[in-house]
Amino acid sequence: MARAAKSDLGPDPEAPVRLPVLTGEIGAQRIEGVSGVGAQRGKVLREAGIETLADLLLRLPRRYLDRSHIVPIEAAPIGEEVTLLVRVLRPGQAPRFRRGRQPPREVVVEDGSGTLRCVWFRGGHYHNFEAGDLLALSGRLETYKNQRQVSHPEYEFITTTDDDSGARGDLLHTGGIIPLYASSADLQERGLRSRGFRRLVRAALSLVEGGIVAAVDESIAAGQDLPSLEAALKDVHFPPSRDRAEDGRRRLALEELYHLQREMDRRRQRRLSQAGASIAPSKQLVPRLIERLDFELTAAQTRVVEQISSDLQQSHPMRRLLHGDVGSGKTLVALCAALQAIEAGYQVAVMAPTEILADQHFQTWQSLLSPMGLSPALLKGGQRAAVRRELLTGMQTGALCLIVGTHALLQEDVGFSRLGLVIVDEQHRFGVEQREQLIRKSDAVHTLVMTATPIPRSLALSMYGDLEVSVLDELPPGRLPVRTALRSPDRRDRILAFVAEQISEGRQGYLVYPTIEESQASDLLSAEAAFEELSSGALARYRLGLLHGRLSTEEKRSVMSRFAAGDLDVLVATTVIEVGVDVANATVMVIEHAERFGLAQLHQLRGRVGRGAEAAYCILVAYPTDTEEQLWRERLDALCATDDGFELARTDLRMRGPGEFLGTRQAGLPELQIADLVRDEDLLEVARAAAVGSDR
Repeated sequence: MARAAKSDLGPDPEAPVRLPVLTGEIGAQRIEGVSGVGAQRGKVLREAGIETLADLLLRLPRRYLDRSHIVPIEAAPIGEEVTLLVRVLRPGQAPRFRRGRQPPREVVVEDGSGTLRCVWFRGGHYHNFEAGDLLALSGRLETYKNQRQVSHPEYEFITTTDDDSGARGDLLHTGGIIPLYASSADLQERGLRSRGFRRLVRAALSLVEGGIVAAVDESIAAGQDLPSLEAALKDVHFPPSRDRAEDGRRRLALEELYHLQREMDRRRQRRLSQAGASIAPSKQLVPRLIERLDFELTAAQTRVVEQISSDLQQSHPMRRLLHGDVGSGKTLVALCAALQAIEAGYQVAVMAPTEILADQHFQTWQSLLSPMGLSPALLKGGQRAAVRRELLTGMQTGALCLIVGTHALLQEDVGFSRLGLVIVDEQHRFGVEQREQLIRKSDAVHTLVMTATPIPRSLALSMYGDLEVSVLDELPPGRLPVRTALRSPDRRDRILAFVAEQISEGRQGYLVYPTIEESQASDLLSAEAAFEELSSGALARYRLGLLHGRLSTEEKRSVMSRFAAGDLDVLVATTVIEVGVDVANATVMVIEHAERFGLAQLHQLRGRVGRGAEAAYCILVAYPTDTEEQLWRERLDALCATDDGFELARTDLRMRGPGEFLGTRQAGLPELQIADLVRDEDLLEVARAAAVGSDR
């Protein structure tokens, strides 16, 4: 079969998207059109990525200073930021330069309640004041030689006052909620700090007034109690209150999320327009498989199997994301999809990120399919040349219908006779281009990507909005929640005694460590050292195995096979067991240095126990670190509080943000400049409805 030129699974790696928020001719105007921007300043702004009015107006403040509360000088608290309305009493003398040094410039001001000295040292922004000038000024109040003083205050001239108690003027730098901008180092070195940036933003706002065109209908924004797009731009830069600033930001976020969903829908529609193989529903293999099971599918599994079956019957390629909690039964759902394709005469390729996971899939599927006269093949690195040649020939001739593999499936000499379905497990461990490589090995391939890391809906809609999404939100009946506890290292003897107790009752367990071997540069406990210590110490009576990434393929397979068969009581391991390990008899896991692991990883590790009908336990041992305890305690407390992977995913997204949550950034994923997938989750739903509905 000829190779497909391109696939639409996920973001297009060849076309990164920059989401527009301000569209039309106004937003596209060159930055040199703004008052105060000449050739030199324009060059500086362009080097900082600000080329148009839209670039300037969407460089939002990083935070705000509240200078709206005006107090009299005598009542102003020492040591705090204050805002005052004052009159210049003594403007001071022009500084005299002595031996190359510029002395400080002092100005005395008063407001009727008292006087105050303002001081500008070398490099401070200073104006030649005159006696009687009316000012609004802000700064930190100090005392120097028993006199009140503010160094380098922000100030503005006031045209009128109301008995010196309120301002009537266009204040930009003080007297209200003042924006602070995160200027790049280049901008700061060239003197364009927040003060100068505020002037440019105000000038830009005057240029676009009355010409802003919103993509989202303003009635939709009003339905969310949000201002118009033009009002939002003013409020986010120069807000009358902090609440108005947040409302302005959310209105801009809604616009950005709308464009994101439009892009996702465009990709989805492009995929739906492609021709694909229609695969009839299974009448033999899937019913036979389900009939042979000694349990019933959950309602969630049944629902998702039907969704996928319906997708495969369409005349366009399926692109579906299947995600669910650990132990929710994704593998069985994927196997049903594979059997539907195989029964129709197509080949199925299953790609896993690690050899352990590939081995696990191969063994599980072989045990389920062998009685039905089917047998999967396993392709991975390090196989003997003769074995590999035989596998490649079987794939190219069509003799092999189900191939489980690792990254080895991506190699140039790997080809298929009639590839109809690609299943990618633990999809977040692969880059977009890696998935594309496999899909491009045939035309119009149906694709199912799976992950055991529950994805918050907001992230699923933003990253996978062009895919259909299935969720397994139900665990098999009888599955007990894993009891999780946080313990300190001084209880290690009691913890190991509990592990021994579980083993003596015929169960098995895991001891997980962050490193393989000890290092002089680190005081972390290691798997190798723990294996030696425990084998001759607290667990000497039991059969221990050691598993980590540096073992050879054959060594890893041997250890895992012995543990799965019950020939080993305890597996001392690194995080190599995070996925692909399914031993129902394992009921206890101890994770040493739990503070070193991320929340999603801890949840994945915990999912290795509690896969049977017996009560299961996960014990987190945390050690004091140089980092703030709060940084890791919140993660561990969250894990102890719930075993709901979707709730933990939302917590993880809130703590880490979408980029870190996803791991290595996916190529082509549109970057959000304004919207926050945690704070603005409600707006994402609104934006999706507006974007999808606009083309229907």
